[in-house]
Amino acid sequence: MQSSPTAPPAPTRRRLLAGLGLAAAAPLTLGAAAPRPDRPSRPPVQGGGTVLLRNASLVLTMDPALGAGPLGAVEDADVLMRGGAIAAVGPALAAPPGAWVVEASGKLVMPGFVDTHNHLWQAMIRGGCTDRDLFGWFQACTDPQRGLLTPGALHSFVRLAALDAVQSGVTTLVDWVDIFSYDLVESYVRALAGTGLRFTYAMFPPAPDGALAAKVKRELVDPVPLGSFQIATHAARAAESLNRAHWETAQGLGVMLNSHVLERPEQRADDPVGVLADIGALGPRLLMNHAVHLTDAEIAAVAAHDVRLAHCPLSNMRLASGIMRLSDLGRRGVKVGLGLDGGTNDTSDFHTLMKTAIGLQRARTTEAGVFPQVPDVLRMATLGGAEVLGLADRIGSLTPGKRADVLVIDPAALNFAPRFDWVGQIVFNGRPENIDAVFVDGRALKLGGRLVDVDTARVVREAEAAATRLRAAG
Repeated sequence: MQSSPTAPPAPTRRRLLAGLGLAAAAPLTLGAAAPRPDRPSRPPVQGGGTVLLRNASLVLTMDPALGAGPLGAVEDADVLMRGGAIAAVGPALAAPPGAWVVEASGKLVMPGFVDTHNHLWQAMIRGGCTDRDLFGWFQACTDPQRGLLTPGALHSFVRLAALDAVQSGVTTLVDWVDIFSYDLVESYVRALAGTGLRFTYAMFPPAPDGALAAKVKRELVDPVPLGSFQIATHAARAAESLNRAHWETAQGLGVMLNSHVLERPEQRADDPVGVLADIGALGPRLLMNHAVHLTDAEIAAVAAHDVRLAHCPLSNMRLASGIMRLSDLGRRGVKVGLGLDGGTNDTSDFHTLMKTAIGLQRARTTEAGVFPQVPDVLRMATLGGAEVLGLADRIGSLTPGKRADVLVIDPAALNFAPRFDWVGQIVFNGRPENIDAVFVDGRALKLGGRLVDVDTARVVREAEAAATRLRAAG
């Protein structure tokens, strides 16, 4: 689901304040047990320290070379993170001097979830317009509310939604944004950077001139160690000249083009796939969101050109948009990731997202054996998402040398126990409260089931206050 473009306010001349993104590198204080000789009293700062996850009952590495089956499963193993990267996976690893040792006995370890499509600012309209389709939702929810945004309110909403994603196990997130005022963009990026997430800011430039996009990338996103950039568009014949300018800007900046495509059947008249083909964008540097109503010929073209797709099953259900032909795309080997998709998802629950991706295909085909199965959807949520974003050499699996984006899952819960098939239970039984720990680039963002150094009550209060002010102003 996209936001319909609005006319941009004139960009401000505010300069980037010192320290953008450095909040994500600040040391953290944990409410943990008393330290032992091999366990320092504080966890390492991002990218600098050493962490040993010890005695995990099951590690899903997503690397078949490291373990059994397609998920690279290893039982009774440790995971060593050093300098923000995976250093080793295996049984009885020695704890290096000064390592932070996290006991993972009875728990599961796997790579973090990769959210390939979101609109975090839409947290301000959660639960809204529940009787509307996509176009009605634009008219009644997104368009009126977006025009009220201030930098402070926007920061509160983005921080709230981003932290919700973190506590749910998301370690990498792509945010498609068509908010143009420079001070609003600055506030948006600051909120993302402050959470410690690995993120991509996908910006919809308001005019064919790519100067604003280049400025945002250079001044706001590039200084953030975990930040990256994409050019967003919404492909349609009526906007073909702008789509072409967006593609040229993306090529000039060396980044991906990110487009909404055929979310609703009415958008067939826009011929978005034809437009993207005509401007020369079909290829691995193109990410299509939703792609619900692709024809056989379009699926063949997507597969032939290695175009990447983001599947958003929860929001597609919410807006009565239809069901992606995921099983057909899977047979063609198309790279597909999963997307939470902002305000029409109303949740950051990746377990529900995975379960829905499986369930909708079974409902569509009435076949229990249809793609995706549990291993397929777990891969889509991790390494598959990384492949979609061109980041599989850095994240998505626990392969030594990759960045240490890691989850620890606690199955000792009423919704998860008893053990029968833990891999299946991650998808069909798991909930965000089972995410015991989240590491991004080796830095702990959640430990013991709690976000680290985050006053969640304050985050909620600030978002509630901002929403109240905006409603009063509207």
